[in-house]
Amino acid sequence: MAQIWDAYLNHLGDKPTATTMRYTGKAILPEFGSFRPEQITIQDCRSYSTKRLAEGRKIGTVHTELGHLRSALRWAAKIRLIDQAPHIEQPPKPSSDVRPLSDQQITALLDGCTAPHIRLAVILLLATGARVGAILDLTWARVDFDRGVIDLRLPDGVTRKGRAVVPMNRMARAALETAFQARLTDTVVEWAGKPVRSIRKGYAAALERAGLSDVNIHQIRHTVAVRMLSAGQPIEAVAQYLGHSNTAITYKTYARFMPEHLANAAAILEFDRFIEPRRTS
Repeated sequence: MAQIWDAYLNHLGDKPTATTMRYTGKAILPEFGSFRPEQITIQDCRSYSTKRLAEGRKIGTVHTELGHLRSALRWAAKIRLIDQAPHIEQPPKPSSDVRPLSDQQITALLDGCTAPHIRLAVILLLATGARVGAILDLTWARVDFDRGVIDLRLPDGVTRKGRAVVPMNRMARAALETAFQARLTDTVVEWAGKPVRSIRKGYAAALERAGLSDVNIHQIRHTVAVRMLSAGQPIEAVAQYLGHSNTAITYKTYARFMPEHLANAAAILEFDRFIEPRRTS
């Protein structure tokens, strides 16, 4: 299994999944690395899940780790390195924990972003609903001030997650124009003349200054989606804005934030016209 894992990483090359699998492999390979594919059983997968959860790992993490094991085995079967990929049982994927930020939290977060590159990144996250990786990959060549659009897609198409072309709102334009005048590189989010690879520490510092706890950066993306849906935007438009290739993903995650849709459904269930008023003595 260790040989298959390494061969699959080599096949993936520079794709983001390969980077993630270098981390998940540290957990998977000590357990499965010496197995031959046909030796892996459902019970092995369940034992692995039980062990990782007992170690304090989240169920989503275990789901991903076993998912990478499954992907490597399916790839090996596809190119005929092995005859058949065994079934890899994963724990149920947890439902997305959608907790949109309030106006007060957003204001506090922006006030806490004292470093210019962190503030720019957060503003772009709020204006585009993009994932962090898409914002950090953004180059000035894909920012069109004349047309007023931001192209979050990469030309080589290596990203695993979908990305979109989104309009540039007033907030984003103001931040981008300021950053453009001070640019030192071709990358939009930069620091000390170099592209920024991670804003984890800067974002954590901004949260601390803002007095916010338990606010992960992905909540910004959820906030964008919920705000648009609550304002009456069709879910198809929100899906396109978020870069979802399948609107079913958007429905599954955000349909409960469509109050007008539910209100119309509830109106269908008005049966009181069939109920005669009770007589009072």
